[in-house]
Amino acid sequence: MADLTLTPNLDRPDDFYAELIAAHDGLSEDESAALNARLILILANQIGDTQIISAALKAASKPDR
Repeated sequence: MADLTLTPNLDRPDDFYAELIAAHDGLSEDESAALNARLILILANQIGDTQIISAALKAASKPDR
């Protein structure tokens, strides 16, 4: 399995969260879902490693994460 970082790794997590929430401000549920889908695809492309992406999908699918 690929090495996946699951410990906090953002230098400014509160700023990231605020920016993420602001990006959704004023969007309908469908628009918000579309933004999330685009963001996921952009980040997956940035990662570029399908093993890491698969490991992230598995980790995100677990209810305790």
